Amino acid sequence: MKFLVDNNLPPALAHALRELSKPENHEVFHLKDRFAADTPDTDWIGSLSEEGGWIVVTHDNLNKGLEREALRQAGLLVFFLDKSWSDHKFWEKAHNLVKWWPRIIEQAGGIEDGAAFQVKWNFSGKGKFVQVKL
Repeated sequence: MKFLVDNNLPPALAHALRELSKPENHEVFHLKDRFAADTPDTDWIGSLSEEGGWIVVTHDNLNKGLEREALRQAGLLVFFLDKSWSDHKFWEKAHNLVKWWPRIIEQAGGIEDGAAFQVKWNFSGKGKFVQVKL
């Protein structure tokens, strides 16, 4: 699987997830690894859609306006970190995203078409996602 972590999360976190995901042959990129930092959301969403097979992890509110429509048309699988992630510092976010990461991989592996899921801050039980309608 190929994951893209957008600009609302630090490149270092994406690169750490890349290293952790190598044994399972998953690729993880930060948006800046593939696009200029100021690339409009609609442009990189369209590019990933054309390539196919991408999964986006974002802490952005891409589910509004033009971005929402671009995501709907792109057919990408998207994991939105909910707004409560904003209340935490880098190391807490890193720790929690690493905790969620196996579940994100598992969920992504079971989805064939585009879909969007909210990743809550609290990981309980087996880690359940809330599906988001785009």
